Order: sequence, then structure tokens, then C-alpha cells
Amino acid sequence: MVRAKQTRQRGGARFRLVLTLLLLVALILAFVKIIPAYVAYYQFEDAIKSEARFALTGYPKKSLDDIRDDIYKKAQELDIPASRDAIQLIVDPTNGQVDITVDYNVTFDLALFAWPHDFHAHADNHTI
Repeated sequence: MVRAKQTRQRGGARFRLVLTLLLLVALILAFVKIIPAYVAYYQFEDAIKSEARFALTGYPKKSLDDIRDDIYKKAQELDIPASRDAIQLIVDPTNGQVDITVDYNVTFDLALFAWPHDFHAHADNHTI
């Protein structure tokens, strides 16, 4: 009787170990698909902050199309699925203010489901 009880307990421990390892592998695979999109988002947001900060101070002065082209090139470089139309620019040269907003959507294709996520990158030079 004691022996049967010990055997069941060992099998339960193995089952929990296998279940824990499967959960750990699933989390690692999810993070491998999710983290690169967030890294690209933060790099892109840093790039548009630099663009907003120096858009009106460079020589020669950039036009709105030049600013939009630079932002779009950076998005393409980082494999961000943002269209040229998604880049919203508000430039007020009299006050020296620049607002840049880019909204885009990334769908994370996980094994069991697809998770759509909206990213909102925004930068301005109001604090300068």
C-alpha cells in the first residue's frame, strides 16, 4: 500500500515538471516573436524624437516631404509596417514647434492565436 502511493506521487511530479517545461518553452517562443517588435518600436520612436528635435534647425532647412521621407526610410529600415500616409506631421515654423505621430499595427502570430497590437509613436520638440 505504501509503495503504490509513492509511485503515484512520482508520476505527479514528472507531470508537473513536463507541464512547467512546456509552459516555459511557450513563453520563450512568445517572447522571441514579441520582443523584436518592441525593440524596433523604441528605436523608431528614438529616431523620430531626433528628427523632431532637429527638423527646423538643420541646414539646409527640411521641407515636410523631406522629414516624412526620412521617417519613412527609418520605418522601412526597422521593418515597421507604417505607410507614408500614417506619418502625421504638424510643423509651426513661427513658433518652432514640430509634432510627429506615427500609428501602425503589428499582428503577433503565436502558435494558438494571432494577437494584433497597435503602436503609437509620438515625438515633439516642445520641451526644448
